[in-house]
Amino acid sequence: MVGPMLGRMGGVSETRTGWTFLTSHARVLAAIAEDREIRIRDIAARCRLTERAVQKIISDLERDGYLTHVRRGRVNVYRIEPGTILRHPAEAGLTVEDLLSALAQHDARRDGRRDGGSGGQHGGRSDRQRDGASEQSSVTPSGGRGAASES
Repeated sequence: MVGPMLGRMGGVSETRTGWTFLTSHARVLAAIAEDREIRIRDIAARCRLTERAVQKIISDLERDGYLTHVRRGRVNVYRIEPGTILRHPAEAGLTVEDLLSALAQHDARRDGRRDGGSGGQHGGRSDRQRDGASEQSSVTPSGGRGAASES
């Protein structure tokens, strides 16, 4: 996108100029990791995208193996493939789970929470990690456990 964009999406006034650090694909993936049954409408509002853009992004993520979904009644239930490697050569070896974990730690610090392995003011480590125990479960951007890897 070139130049400023002014508009209202989902009742939220928005102003953007040029580029952002996180892609829309990363934002959509993080929204899904936080709520596996989230509606496209809600993803669009949260990410400040159109519903059509979200549909395209979900299609991209499914096509490239980052995401799958099953239909349960009137609801899509998404499953993120946490071990999938990120696409850009600069992130070689980093997985979707690594990305979502970093976003969860950021959100936890921003919101003043100590869950999700962020440790709040302890440099991104949980009490268990500081005590020498490692945590193996997946972490969602909201700091919840397991949504990124449950089936």
